[in-house]
Amino acid sequence: MVRDGIYYALGMAVVAAFLWWLTVPAFSIIPILFGIFFLWFFRDPQRTIPAEPGLIVSPADGKVTHVAPTQLGGKPYTRISIFLNVFNVHVNRAPISGVIKEVIYQKGKFGNAMDAASADANEQSAITMEGEGMTLVLKQIAGLLARRIVFNHKAGETLARGQRVGLIKFGSRTDVILPAEAEVVVKVGDHVKGGSSILARASVLQEVSSGRSVQRSGVME
Repeated sequence: MVRDGIYYALGMAVVAAFLWWLTVPAFSIIPILFGIFFLWFFRDPQRTIPAEPGLIVSPADGKVTHVAPTQLGGKPYTRISIFLNVFNVHVNRAPISGVIKEVIYQKGKFGNAMDAASADANEQSAITMEGEGMTLVLKQIAGLLARRIVFNHKAGETLARGQRVGLIKFGSRTDVILPAEAEVVVKVGDHVKGGSSILARASVLQEVSSGRSVQRSGVME
């Protein structure tokens, strides 16, 4: 469980105690229910992370809402958007293994995260990673209910695929902007799980015994 859930639940327990002593005891059931909800909302289940080279895994639990071409630095990329409702696990994970090259926090609106415009207009963190022969951007995007984006790392750190990196509180969206040549294996409407669901497969460079570099496409040969 994310420790935020414990803090929120303790706060609700204090409110419940005051209501029990100062008002009608039955009123205390409301903060108690909220406390139970917070403990459940901030759950952090273990996930089995795929180990094959070249895999790009989902950074979040949720529903795939967009798979569309885009550009990054003038080069063709693909954007995969995942919408998280209040019932999803909100812990975010690294989509690939690699080094964080840049973390940019942008203030903005709190519009509907399912709207395509939210990718640029909403408050967000954009994390650029380099690893496994590619450059990839992970975006944590606030939504109607989300009011705080948490990213626990900084530029220069190395992350493992599927490693926990932060969370967005109460309904939100995550985008993965990946190289256009990667083979996307999800479609709009699919439900994915952070760290364990595969979004795409990309070719990676691997060294062989002869000293030559050869390409492998997401599968160890």
